Amino acid sequence: MPQGRSTNRRRRGRELALRVLFELEGSRRDMESALLYQAPEVGATGDVTAFARTLLDAYHDNAHACDDAIQGTTTHWVLSETGKIERTALRLATAELIYVEDVPVPVTINEWVELTKQYVGEEGAHFVNGVLGEIERSHSGEPADD
Repeated sequence: MPQGRSTNRRRRGRELALRVLFELEGSRRDMESALLYQAPEVGATGDVTAFARTLLDAYHDNAHACDDAIQGTTTHWVLSETGKIERTALRLATAELIYVEDVPVPVTINEWVELTKQYVGEEGAHFVNGVLGEIERSHSGEPADD
């Protein structure tokens, strides 16, 4: 698959996953039915839906570890008290960073920052960027910024 098409598929898959996980928070709906509902709403093709499912499964299978990684970046805020879009983006981005190996880390971070910016603006995007940078450093063994 050409690079541009792969990037677009993943970008659209991230947005679909964001919409699904956003819908599921506080709901009794299951992931698969939410995904099957949301996919046609955004005109997702099979490959876009498959990438969204990969992200959703990565988070679902590792939810506690992802939330712990996010919360471990600071003692100054609590994940449950962040905005719903930011929280959802952080959860999926963390799952992608740690558990989806075929996507370069800088691409993952940039894509989630841009998606967050699209939905909540610059301030939310800066927050997500900072948290993801800390997660990336902690998982790569780099020292944290002081």
